Amino acid sequence: MTITKLFTAIFMAAALTNTASAETIRIAIGHQSMCTDTYTAGIVVKELGLLEKHLPRSGKYTDADYEISWSDYSSGGPITNQMMANKLNFGVMGDYPLIVNGAKFQETKSLRTKYIAGTGYNLKGSGNAIVVPVDSDIYTIDQLAGKQVSVPVGSAAWGMLLKAMQDEGIPAKDYALKNQSPAVGAANIASSRIDAHADFCPWSELMEFRGTGRKIYDGRETGIPYLHGVVVREDFLDQYPEVAIAFIKAVHEAGQWIKADPVKAVAMMENWTGVEKEVLYIYFSEGGHLTLDPTIKPKWVEALKADHGVLTKEMNMPPLDFEEWVTEDYLKKAYSDLGIDYDAEKNTIVDPGVANAQLPVEIWHSRNGIISYASIDDFLRAIKEFRETGAKLNATYVYDEATGLKLFGKTAFFVKSSDGFKAFLRKPDADTYAMKNKGMVMQLEQAIEGYSS
Repeated sequence: MTITKLFTAIFMAAALTNTASAETIRIAIGHQSMCTDTYTAGIVVKELGLLEKHLPRSGKYTDADYEISWSDYSSGGPITNQMMANKLNFGVMGDYPLIVNGAKFQETKSLRTKYIAGTGYNLKGSGNAIVVPVDSDIYTIDQLAGKQVSVPVGSAAWGMLLKAMQDEGIPAKDYALKNQSPAVGAANIASSRIDAHADFCPWSELMEFRGTGRKIYDGRETGIPYLHGVVVREDFLDQYPEVAIAFIKAVHEAGQWIKADPVKAVAMMENWTGVEKEVLYIYFSEGGHLTLDPTIKPKWVEALKADHGVLTKEMNMPPLDFEEWVTEDYLKKAYSDLGIDYDAEKNTIVDPGVANAQLPVEIWHSRNGIISYASIDDFLRAIKEFRETGAKLNATYVYDEATGLKLFGKTAFFVKSSDGFKAFLRKPDADTYAMKNKGMVMQLEQAIEGYSS
């Protein structure tokens, strides 16, 4: 539907106000409370009642009653199944499940979904990752040949794993792929019953924070942005376009609510989801992995087309007509109603390597909250001094020198050279920097002891 047709449909719906009888409009939404990048179209909208706030109450909706149901899923695949069974109208999911959703619907003769909005993104592709048990001797993806690797099949992490293995030239026959849910995979990493597990946000950081797992591959290495979004059944969309516009307004407000006070937001989200606030902070704080932005950018469509190509290589994936599937019409109407410049937001892309370059590193003090430091040297000194007083530190955060991505201090690799300390996500990157700058690679505990030597 073009924007002109959308406005025409809304006008015609309004013209029928006097003839429309009262009805109950059922809105069924599939979301994922254990996938951070869906929160602004899922758990936050649900718990703050933002959809109810924005639902239309005039015109043909004057006498309408709304019945809203939220169904929580562990990954995007089952949401598509329920949408095809007409049990859900809206689905919130990551990039690869979005692709499967659109293609599966277009494979039918009459059913369709529309991709109407994003939730957020990471330009570098971070969010998905491959994790090994913390004591594993595996540090690079090429060491996974001949190993057992688990992943929630059909998820965004599954697509990333396939892409990563394709890039490394590791054919499927050279490793044992197992289908495991995030919870099962994380438990198997904790007990070292699997060599590696690939998962989506925030499971990798959850395993790192709990001290059970260590990243060996970050999604940014695929070179494709990581994004999530909202799909809607077309038959629902045609009948209630104003409800879809209301949903997008709720998504935008959810993002603004988080940005206004990330520390308060992650504390509340911890209560709603059970995911530790310190883990959520690595996604939702300033400099965090996730840029909250519902707009659909040309770069995102190109990323989704690349994702579709990955799946086509590995399986019998139906074709997907992106021109038919993707629409910005509802986004533009929602932004117009909110008085926000859609094109300005659409044309803005946050690169962590640039945006985070000057951000301070941080310590989450259990009593005093977030404390910032201008340099890693100051940060290391502060940790040592806090420890000497017996203070409890919930978490520490630094930025990857190679990409600008936010990391837990305890999982980073530090390099000490004549330029002071630098932090890295991947050991190979730290080794390369150390060799080039005559530095020494160390982990947090050694860095704390060596900051002043």
